[in-house]
Amino acid sequence: QVQLMESGGGSVQAGGSLRLSCQFSGIPLRLNGMRWYRQAPGRKREMVAAITTGGSSDYADFVEGRFTVSRDNAKDMVYLQMNNRKFEDAAVYYCATDYNGCWIWGQGTEVTVAG
Repeated sequence: QVQLMESGGGSVQAGGSLRLSCQFSGIPLRLNGMRWYRQAPGRKREMVAAITTGGSSDYADFVEGRFTVSRDNAKDMVYLQMNNRKFEDAAVYYCATDYNGCWIWGQGTEVTVAG
């Protein structure tokens, strides 16, 4: 059974940095592509970043070069490094993967941005 668990959320000053982590379990991480999503209050969930099994990455336009997604297959971990955070980055962040046609989600980790 594939399970995901995010950590690393919290409050960060505007312009500051934060790294989110996603622990992957159930099967080897190296077999799966991974995505980060976020959902702010009153808004739809949106994709933030994606990373393939080969390590290629893709980002939403609003990232504007501020975030970096990475993976450590040996540790079954996926990361989202977020720099130069903006107020509009405040949201609950989720990691997710498509496993055999079903999307598996973590419980989310909340990030707030202080002025």
